[in-house]
Amino acid sequence: MAEEKNNFENQLVELQNIVTKLESGNVPLEEAMEQFQAGVKLSRDLEKKLTQAEQTVAKLIDQDGNEKELDPQNAQAPEDE
Repeated sequence: MAEEKNNFENQLVELQNIVTKLESGNVPLEEAMEQFQAGVKLSRDLEKKLTQAEQTVAKLIDQDGNEKELDPQNAQAPEDE
């Protein structure tokens, strides 16, 4: 199975590389602006993926096959009714 081109881990590494490059201060202005814009886009994409993953993880399926949402503020699983 081929690795997904823009998976979360690859995008995170790419964002970290952009940040490191920009923090070095040795980037021409035009390139820095392009890198910054690419970094903002990556950051938004990563945030969206994290939110989707959080929503998926926050669901439980009870014995009857019904989904139950977990409260992110309460780490305990919902009690059976």
